Amino acid sequence: MAALPRFAPVVGLDPGEKTLGVAVSDATRTVASPLGLIRKTKFTDDAHALFQLMEARNAVGIVIGLPINMDGTEGVRCQSNRALGRNILRLRELPITFWDERLSTAAVNRMLIDEHDMTRARRAEVVDKLAATYILQGALERMRPENA
Repeated sequence: MAALPRFAPVVGLDPGEKTLGVAVSDATRTVASPLGLIRKTKFTDDAHALFQLMEARNAVGIVIGLPINMDGTEGVRCQSNRALGRNILRLRELPITFWDERLSTAAVNRMLIDEHDMTRARRAEVVDKLAATYILQGALERMRPENA
């Protein structure tokens, strides 16, 4: 992500089976915020929806969550998320990186239960975009100059 313009947002993605959670950073890439949820249909339609969200925020790069197994190996979901990155690159040339998202969904669910006493149905509506925010925030913190 070193090739990014100095002041421009990036988006974070939490790919699920049925949805794509999307988060966005501020222009200084300090804070991640939930942006939306793309309900998966056809890849080109999903990518178009993602590009529209990115263009509306002037986002210049993508961080994709990579669900690495607890033992450090990569399974089928990692392969699927890496394929998502490759497919996005086929449509648009832009910086893409991957971020270890181990336990991100679990952490978000715990927060929603513990701090917000949210029902399972309500959590299902927000967990993917909040997990994308969690993933993006972790990557942003790692990209800070003092951590690079």
